[in-house]
Amino acid sequence: MTDAADDVADATADEAAVARARRLVAHAVAELAAASARSEVLADFVPERRVLGLPRAARMTPAGRIWRLGALLLDAEGRLYATGRVVRAERPARKSVPANAVAEQRAYRAAAVKGGIAEGETVVFDAPPLPLDVESLRAGVGPLALAEVDRRPEVVVRWDPARADAVIPLGAYLADRVDLLAHPPQGA
Repeated sequence: MTDAADDVADATADEAAVARARRLVAHAVAELAAASARSEVLADFVPERRVLGLPRAARMTPAGRIWRLGALLLDAEGRLYATGRVVRAERPARKSVPANAVAEQRAYRAAAVKGGIAEGETVVFDAPPLPLDVESLRAGVGPLALAEVDRRPEVVVRWDPARADAVIPLGAYLADRVDLLAHPPQGA
């Protein structure tokens, strides 16, 4: 084959890999919805600010519901997100604070309740959307990438960003994570 023909074949193979990934995601959504799997709140954090000169407390505005699948978040429309920060919505408590990190975590919890999220709900925020297209996957930004698996391109998940070898094909990753969420072990 010529270089141009190789490029076309590679592009077609990459597009086929993305199409397979989209089907896998749609199947995961259907399975999680059918199992009424536990979902969490996806929210946008709005920091403290002044409105017309009056202070307005930090809050989180709900943006939808998602299923948390380890390194990935999935919504009912099949959109993927990288897992951001996770807190449980909780009313503010007046306690002595031994560390800034603890105070920051409490402030996020209170911001969730302030934004109208029910107390006790798990809230995920700062979760960037993950595009599912060839160009983005080739760039490999975030936990998803396009890689060669068994001599063909596949969408893979980097489940541990600290380790270069911590990758698994999306199909195997979703099968494992969806099964755990749809059929949690007894006592979990």
